[in-house]
Formats: sequence, C-alpha cells, structure tokens
Amino acid sequence: MLNRRLVFIAVAVAAIALPLNASAMSIKFSWAGYTACSSRSPAFTLSDVPAGTVKLAFRMIDREVPTYPHGGGTIAYSGSSDVPAGAFSYKGPCPPAGQQHSYQWTVQALDSKGHAIASTSAAEKFPPQ
Repeated sequence: MLNRRLVFIAVAVAAIALPLNASAMSIKFSWAGYTACSSRSPAFTLSDVPAGTVKLAFRMIDREVPTYPHGGGTIAYSGSSDVPAGAFSYKGPCPPAGQQHSYQWTVQALDSKGHAIASTSAAEKFPPQ
C-alpha cells in the first residue's frame, strides 16, 4: 500500500511540475533542389520555439562520418518560424560520388545569456531520392 501511495505522489508532483501546454521545439528541412558541396544553408521551419529565445545555433553532422567538421551557424531569432535558405554558411553535404549519407541538423534555442533553453534535431539523406 505504501508503494502505491509513493507512486501516486510521484506522478502527481510530476504533473504539477509540467506546464499545461508543454510542447517540444521541432525543426524541419529538405535537401530538395540543394546543390552538393554548397556552403549555403538550407531553409528551415521551426515550431514551438520557447519564449525567451534570442538566438538559434545550428550544427550539422554527417551520420556516416560524424568527425567531419561541417559546422553550422548562429543567427538572431526574430520570432518567425521560417529560417530562409542562406541564413548562414557552413560546409554543406558532399558525400563521395554515387553515395548517399544521412545528415543531421541540431538547433539550440539560446536565451539572452547564451544558455541553451531547448534543443531539437532532424535528419535527411543527401542526395535526396
């Protein structure tokens, strides 16, 4: 009986601690129409960016070669869910001829002190098929 009470209390405390409309930041992008080895960032669509976000920090990795330094960029956040293509420069996807690699973007929402307040990732294969 004591264990049931402890479980009930733990669940109740967790429910109170979460905001009623809690949602997770997410990101979408596409390589469609993108040129291999380009340094121009793709367009991104963000949702549920948390209040207090002043900058967005983007980083890309090649899942097949995660040690390759593709980099990314940091941009000011204006409140828009759309980040246009070319918002920053980096080392774009450039897999060996005839190969397809999976590339993962991670974006962090940063507050005015530069602290990450949310993070999300999305991956797509390049070249797209």
